[in-house]
Amino acid sequence: MKSSNLVVGLSSLIVVLALLAVGAGFLWPNTGAPFAFTTLRGQEVQIYGHGLYRYDTLFTGAANRGNDIVTLVVAIPLLVYATLRYWRGSLRGGLLLLGTLVYFLYVYGSYALGIAFNSAFLVYIALFSVSLYTFVLLFVSIDRQLLADHLAPDLPRRGIAIFMFVSGLVTLMIWLQPLLNDLIQNQMPALVGIYSTKITDVLDLGIITPATLIAGTLIMRRNPLGYLVAFSLLVLEIMLTPMIIAQTVSQWLAGIAFTTGQIVGPMIGFATLGLFALWVTVILLRNTADTVPSPTPPLQAVHA
Repeated sequence: MKSSNLVVGLSSLIVVLALLAVGAGFLWPNTGAPFAFTTLRGQEVQIYGHGLYRYDTLFTGAANRGNDIVTLVVAIPLLVYATLRYWRGSLRGGLLLLGTLVYFLYVYGSYALGIAFNSAFLVYIALFSVSLYTFVLLFVSIDRQLLADHLAPDLPRRGIAIFMFVSGLVTLMIWLQPLLNDLIQNQMPALVGIYSTKITDVLDLGIITPATLIAGTLIMRRNPLGYLVAFSLLVLEIMLTPMIIAQTVSQWLAGIAFTTGQIVGPMIGFATLGLFALWVTVILLRNTADTVPSPTPPLQAVHA
């Protein structure tokens, strides 16, 4: 595929901005200590109290540190690799870049809209904005018919569609059940804390879940747009596993007590989902050619 210099340049800018955001998270003076705080709703919560995330709750601030580790160790190198592949004209690289951009859009959209104001706020806005427009530019530049021509005829369409449906339903059940329970009992969700809303619920229920169901439906209908939407979501699903592990470890080190079930359950659940997402991604990439095979020339008649 023909690469766009604008997409390559913006992707490179995301790398720089992400390094700034992660660097601020790790290098900000780590003075202070956690402390108790009573919210306007009368809930007593623990505030992280130190570093860049000092005004976040202990649960969220520690989770942010875990996210920063995953972004530095996994996401940024993946973005660099995918950008280089895309720059060289690889369709697979472009599709991988599409999914990686969604990770940065999701994480830094959450940071810009959901965590307590801090000194890196403008960096979060820039990352959210650049990731959004880079994703849009890349998404609309990939011709659906071109993508269809590059897909192998024996691609297991039904299995991929079923996985997208399952992903959407699992996400729906994970977030909707406790939310409905809180609404029915007219109580505030336990982890809202100092925040005005649960941004993860908004993103997962309002965007991610519908997108997975739309992707599955389009794939079942043999519409190549479905594969494009699926590629956009799969990298984020894969990244959920290291994110949940890093968040949980960081929270545990910060002093948050978990039962064995609270640790093992989510890790096994998200690891299973992430491994299946990785399996589907590998199948899609293996069945996507970077170049369309040339038709076999007809045999020439041999004249005596």
